[in-house]
Amino acid sequence: MKKLISILTLWGLAFGLLAAELPAGLEWETNDEDPIFASPEARRGGEFNMMMLSFPLTFRTVGPDSNTAFRSFVLENQLGLYALHPETENPIPALATHWAFGDDDRTMYFRLNPAARWSDGEPVTADDFLFALEFMRSEVIRAPWYNNYYTEEIVDVTKYDDHTISVTAGSPKSRRELLNTVGLVPQPAHFYELSDDWVRRYNWEVVPVTGAYVISDVKRGRAITFNRLDDWWGNDLRYYQHRFNVDEIRLTVVRDMNIAYRHFLRGDVDTFGLILPEWWHDKTDTPEYRNGLINRIWFYNNIQQGPQGLHLNTAHPRLSDVRVRQGIAHAINMQRMLDTILRGDYDRMHGFGTGYGDFTDTDIRAREFDIQQARALFAEAGYDRQGPGGILMNAVGDVLSLAVTYTTQEHTARLAILREEARKAGLDLQLNLVDGATGFKVMLEKKHEAAWLGWGGGGLYPQYWEFFHSVNADKPQTNNLFNISDEQLDALIEEYRVTMDLDTKAAISRRIQQRVHELAIFIPGYQVPYTREAYWRYVKLPEAKGTKQSPSLFWPMEGAPHSTGGLFWIDQELKAELKTGGKRFDPVLEVVETWRRQEP
Repeated sequence: MKKLISILTLWGLAFGLLAAELPAGLEWETNDEDPIFASPEARRGGEFNMMMLSFPLTFRTVGPDSNTAFRSFVLENQLGLYALHPETENPIPALATHWAFGDDDRTMYFRLNPAARWSDGEPVTADDFLFALEFMRSEVIRAPWYNNYYTEEIVDVTKYDDHTISVTAGSPKSRRELLNTVGLVPQPAHFYELSDDWVRRYNWEVVPVTGAYVISDVKRGRAITFNRLDDWWGNDLRYYQHRFNVDEIRLTVVRDMNIAYRHFLRGDVDTFGLILPEWWHDKTDTPEYRNGLINRIWFYNNIQQGPQGLHLNTAHPRLSDVRVRQGIAHAINMQRMLDTILRGDYDRMHGFGTGYGDFTDTDIRAREFDIQQARALFAEAGYDRQGPGGILMNAVGDVLSLAVTYTTQEHTARLAILREEARKAGLDLQLNLVDGATGFKVMLEKKHEAAWLGWGGGGLYPQYWEFFHSVNADKPQTNNLFNISDEQLDALIEEYRVTMDLDTKAAISRRIQQRVHELAIFIPGYQVPYTREAYWRYVKLPEAKGTKQSPSLFWPMEGAPHSTGGLFWIDQELKAELKTGGKRFDPVLEVVETWRRQEP
């Protein structure tokens, strides 16, 4: 035994001599000074009932079919090394307690919280971050975007000891952009095996998480339940106290919004989003609202708006002609849709996302509805003959049509307006409603002609590589829904990714947006700079109601990249009282404009 111990000791000494050493003179930082944004009045306990329109195709957060709405419930229940404060936008501790910037403008160093645990009780260590890099680069996860990002954008993770690591970016960056790049999320090295059958093997596995909730019950096709970890390791962290307050989150599949709303009015669902104008204006004059049992709130936020609109698939022969794409843009009467169906509540979007300051080119204006201009462009592309019903066709009899794939029943009326107006320009819009998860899979597999959808905003700066670089064209399960392959765009995107100076980077961003506009591959729709929600009176909010970065006031998870979710709680006594019936209160309608942004 002594001989064995001595051999192991020699190995340990040898490893120690070979192990990486931290650079001298690192200036370690933390943040325990920014304002608390959760309410000390929050109370733990109770169930929170939510609904989803379709059951997910997988519990995985990477690989085929993973990019669905449900993904956020898992992904935003995984803490990273740090988060961003939702008001100051400074980094705040999460899995790391301290961080330091290297002299090379590419590397950040982190001290991990020794208390951090996976939901199965295993400690979070440096090995989980080393494994994360191996995991994201592995071909078995079948996720080319992640394979590329964790090869070119994050090039190295170094372990110094069990609780000290560094993460290195692929090119020099400002400190602000490093924070936008290297906030690595670990993967549980003790749980995964990177086998060839990884996608199938882990399709429905409940993977350990670092956040407060874990999937506790699954009724396939019908419901998913999360339970709060009583002994969650982050309970006492400064920016996580008084958050993630409900003990149970119940997600029930209700495939029709009107039926879901009936569930809400009878109290089977606790909150309901009222972003849709017809819901906000027409469906809130019921006894539940008049008697003050359900409150309404219109809360303006100040978050980056992801692109919402029509994504044209240039791989389709008809759409490969830029004149056809430009003509379609002029045949889409977005303003009429905004003024009528949407009642003027939404703002027109003009580019590929907004709210990024100098990174957004505010001089770009979406092409206006112009029948003559549309017909002239169609004629240049050969569609100069009148066909049945006034729809244009070319010399070989190809009818000028565009199949629009979308996933939300409530959007049918909006698209019907666009279809009606497009016919005036000789364009036939064919509306193709597909179930949420299935419809998005159709889009990711590039089987659409035009995809009507919106992307969430996120990150400190716009992201372009995944949407527009040619390496993602003609590949399933990538976000280049345009199938665009353009040398000029590629060059700009590659320059954008490696440029360190933020002013120069912003200028390149504007040039990318201009090129996207020239190519006419995206027809901007609208932006919604607020959230509107209804909630039963027993659901409580902080005094400020939310933060500048709150996309929803009732999101139960962490939020990304800003830590802003899980601020509400359930007044269980009031809930029990209301369930007995017969109670009446003054109606509540609040409009909060604290963070309202004035657009140029």
